[in-house]
Parts: sequence; C-alpha cells; structure tokens
Amino acid sequence: MNIDDMKVGDIKKLIAMFGGNAQPQNDILKNAIGKYCIVRTRNEGINFGKVVEADDTGVVIVEARRIYYHKPKDSKLSWYEGVAETGLHQDSKISGEVSRKYIIEDFSLTVCSNEAIASIKAFPANAS
Repeated sequence: MNIDDMKVGDIKKLIAMFGGNAQPQNDILKNAIGKYCIVRTRNEGINFGKVVEADDTGVVIVEARRIYYHKPKDSKLSWYEGVAETGLHQDSKISGEVSRKYIIEDFSLTVCSNEAIASIKAFPANAS
C-alpha cells in the first residue's frame, strides 16, 4: 500500500488497528453542542450561532449570523476571541439571522460569554 494513495477510511483503519481512536475530535466537539459560539472558517468567514451538530465534516448552527467586520466591545481585547468575551463594538457589521446554517469545511469554535451572546443577538443587521 502506498501511503500517498491512502484515503481517510484507510487511515481510520490503521489508527483503530493500533488501538487509537479514529475520530478523537468528535468527543471534543460534543461538548460544544447547545452552546453559542463564534465559528471561524477559512472560506465561510466568521459566524455566530448555537451549535446543534458538529463533527470532523463540519458544524451546524441555528440562530446564525455572519460577522462581516468585527471589533470587540472592549477595545483592550482583539480579534473574534474578544467578540466572544465582550460582544460587538458599534463599528462592527453583521448579517441578519438565519434559522439554520451548515458549514462544511474546517472550523474552529470559540464559546461565547453570556455578555457576548446578548450583544451579538441584539446587534442590528447591516443593510448594505
């Protein structure tokens, strides 16, 4: 067997053969179910929503809003992690809410604080 020709299923079989877990990320992702998170991806950008499903193929969020431009409410913090802690500054731009969004690509999740959840949910949608 040529390692360059291996498929994901082949790799999972090898991992299982040596006593490993072929999907260790799934156990971690189960902890995010039911939590409001910032979802960061390579192509889909930055989104906010409540995680209802997540595995190594993607994530499904409800009450989803895309964050086009973001600044944390607390200017001492930065990036989307600052938004996840304190919410959105008035200069941010965010979409309206969609009921369900499937993001099928690599992603990271940052759990939001209650303060951030309230801020993001109440933030007015950018019309342009």
